[in-house]
Amino acid sequence: MERLLIKKLDTWKNKKNRKPIIIRGARQVGKTWLMKYFGKKSFKNVAYINFESQEHLKNLFLEDFNIQRIMRTIKLATGVTPIAGKTLIIFDEIQAADRGVTVLKYFCEDAPEFHVVAAGSLLGMALHKNTSFPVGKVEFLDLYPMNYFEFLKAMGESDLAELVKDGDWKLITAFKSRYIERLRQYYYVGGMPEAVRAFAENSDYDEVREIQLNILQTYDNDFSKHAPENLTPRIRMLWKGIPAQLSKENKKFIYGLIKTGSRAKEYETALLWIEDCGLVHKVCRISKPAIPLKSYEDLKSFKLFIVDIGLLAAMNKIDSSVLLNGNKLFQEFKGSMTEQYVLQQLIINPNFQINYWSSERSDGEVDFVVQTPTNILAVEVKAEE
Repeated sequence: MERLLIKKLDTWKNKKNRKPIIIRGARQVGKTWLMKYFGKKSFKNVAYINFESQEHLKNLFLEDFNIQRIMRTIKLATGVTPIAGKTLIIFDEIQAADRGVTVLKYFCEDAPEFHVVAAGSLLGMALHKNTSFPVGKVEFLDLYPMNYFEFLKAMGESDLAELVKDGDWKLITAFKSRYIERLRQYYYVGGMPEAVRAFAENSDYDEVREIQLNILQTYDNDFSKHAPENLTPRIRMLWKGIPAQLSKENKKFIYGLIKTGSRAKEYETALLWIEDCGLVHKVCRISKPAIPLKSYEDLKSFKLFIVDIGLLAAMNKIDSSVLLNGNKLFQEFKGSMTEQYVLQQLIINPNFQINYWSSERSDGEVDFVVQTPTNILAVEVKAEE
């Protein structure tokens, strides 16, 4: 499979004033695969440590941040002697190591010649445990589920993908039926790499759905394992209520729909937790389409989308035949899934600020308002007829 983020990692590798880099993203979006693939492709060898599975290394940084001692431990743990410029050092699930994130500061200051990449599915949760981030000493990249372009590539449709990249609309129109067929598949499969790989290999929709349900169960297990006990029920209720919020004609998130009588202050912390896990995308309303959009945000009014369109289909138990062949009973939520799709294609661009606009009386709305480096774009989303 091909991930677009690999090009940014190549650029990072060759930077003169390079800092350790942290790859952020929800669990199962492909962070581990990306780091290992990058190491295999671009370095002589890779020293890989996973602090979640290699529990005996969780205290590696507890004693001190002596780089020589850390390098000795890395060699003992991985069998690889780190060599500057030739070895990629990978710290996976770095939030599981005591002071794991903090050590990146010392790699930046005391050993900048080494290439260090770290990742963690629950880095946001680490912040809630008073873990200090080394401000100014690390770089960040955000990894999301595979977008439609990456999906096409994974399906062996590289030529179709390149047409999209080149913007050749005459040829795109000529092959419209193939794009639509793959798009309907993408609505069901989504962009979680394990699901995409399984579908590319076997074209088995049942296998894909089983993978998606397992991923959703993993998320639920994370709520129980990592969230404060008193917060877990609210996180679950909020998470499971998102499809109902999206099914409304007015998709503004309403706390009262989670539970009768519930208010914002009861669920704000729960929402922050699932945001920090990368499981949801919050799109705030703006009062005016002007640069910068953030200056016109109404923080109390927002839409909430989940991390992946395929997982949204799984949460709603939408059968593959409904998405592939259509169904007269499947109309309103088709629009919700199309908005989810459009957001996933927009959000991978770090230069985009994404909001939506609605009038004060809620009698008019623009689904997405996107700030590019030089312009404001209005995006109106329409599902296929």
